[in-house]
Amino acid sequence: MTIPLKLKIPTTLDDSRFGLDLYVEDMRAVSDGLATTLNVLQKTDNEAAVRVLVPALDSPDPDIQDGALKALLLRRSKAGHREILRRLPRMPVRWKTIVRQHQGRLAGALRDALLGVDPQMCLIACDAALWFHEYDLMPALVNALDGRGRVPIDVLARTILGLAQALYGELASPSECEGFRDPQVIRDRILVSLEESVARFPQHRRREVLEAFLLLTGRENSALKKILINPHHPAFLPIVEMLGQSESGGVVRLLLSMLDDPHIPSAVLGVIAKRKDMRFVEHLLAKLGGEPSPAAIQNLKKIQVVGWYQSAISFLDQLDEAGQCGMVRLIMKSGIPRVQAFSVIQQVLLHGKPKGRRAAAHALVEFSGADANALAVRALEDPDAQVQATVVRQLRRRGIPGVLPRMIELLDSPHVEVRNAARENLSEFTIERFLAAYDLLDDQVRTSTSLLVKKADPRTLSVLRQELQSGLRSRRLRGIDVACSMDCVEALEDAIAELLNDEDHLVRSEAVEALGKCASPTSREALQRAQHDSNELVRQAATRSLHQHAAFGNWREALADPRD
Repeated sequence: MTIPLKLKIPTTLDDSRFGLDLYVEDMRAVSDGLATTLNVLQKTDNEAAVRVLVPALDSPDPDIQDGALKALLLRRSKAGHREILRRLPRMPVRWKTIVRQHQGRLAGALRDALLGVDPQMCLIACDAALWFHEYDLMPALVNALDGRGRVPIDVLARTILGLAQALYGELASPSECEGFRDPQVIRDRILVSLEESVARFPQHRRREVLEAFLLLTGRENSALKKILINPHHPAFLPIVEMLGQSESGGVVRLLLSMLDDPHIPSAVLGVIAKRKDMRFVEHLLAKLGGEPSPAAIQNLKKIQVVGWYQSAISFLDQLDEAGQCGMVRLIMKSGIPRVQAFSVIQQVLLHGKPKGRRAAAHALVEFSGADANALAVRALEDPDAQVQATVVRQLRRRGIPGVLPRMIELLDSPHVEVRNAARENLSEFTIERFLAAYDLLDDQVRTSTSLLVKKADPRTLSVLRQELQSGLRSRRLRGIDVACSMDCVEALEDAIAELLNDEDHLVRSEAVEALGKCASPTSREALQRAQHDSNELVRQAATRSLHQHAAFGNWREALADPRD
């Protein structure tokens, strides 16, 4: 279609400006005229307009092509829509953009093409249904599976599955949905057609329909439940096989959701136990690494065999921390033999990531025997303080020979968690119990036990200070002796120095002897005052202690001299 116009082209410099203005005005007239013409052809009820617009699609002028395409899309003409659909496979990108903006206008033409007698148009309609995400065509596609249409059954089945996959993608990412349509509403509508087609599975035998159904259904679907509890249902074996093999996100999601079903079908539980493909295992362990439901925990107890048990070591490094925690939880909550469970726990504890090792350390408490004890001792070298602390709390109850010295070493750990755990494990070594049994112990046991109590009980100094301030002479004397035995005179120097004013000369004498073990200026001054004590024994003890101070001073000078 062309609109003849006479344009005045400028020939001289003098009339160039006038000519340019006229040229622009003429171009505007052409544009306005084309728009008016196309608007009339779009809105007229005369079907002859279609016979004008269709040839215009082949115009050499792109503006005329695009305008004709839009006009045909906006007209309610089956012939025009059918022509657009026929040209769809060879459309330029520019046209596809226009068609996509008005794709809803072609729904009727797509449905007619699917049910029509032209095989080529049927194939085009299937491709267009996938391209446009025309989910409303699902009933027509499902009905066409009866074989009375012109489209090959395998093409129809692939189209049904493709639409289900596209809708699942929209359900998984609602923000990416097109327009204002609700994918949940669409799914509910489509499921009705898919359930009917699944019921007719013996007639069409198309597994794509079953997979499409599994992609979009939920574990509470009554049709699905009827199939899974009836091994004689024609679709039972194919569906169980798909649940056991499909790596599709929708099928994996459905299978994992069934783990939360208090009445999970035994066939589904068997599939969960046997699957060992990495994609499924990762999702399963991630689910269990969080907070699994009580129903999921109960269902895990029914699992006696884990399909990926032997390959757990090989893909341990591929799991993140949540996945390794899930592995530990699955192994411990399931009913698999304890020997196999221990093997997995051992691998996670020795080679897992920090959170995985922590979970394995907590699980280790449920295992006993020489192997478990050896693993616990080995875990004490773990670089993670929480792993060490968890294992430390288990050591005493394991009855490992010679573990007490190691526990004492851990009281000096640089990690506060480990120190606290060691103290908890040595809770019987309290200062109160030590004081109560002090008079019954020989000197060697007193010395070794006192140092252990000092490390194990953080209240040692405060309790000893109370002993030194007691109103009972025997307790004050015992407090001085224990302070010397624990080598904490310097920490209690002020309280011991205060005893130089005690009314009992024996207490004063013992205090002087104790201060002799502390080479500080404060102690020296206190001892010098004690040389003037009213009691001869106290004065003699003060003199001896001052001699010790002098010896300490000589040692310091010698050690400070670089020649020694």
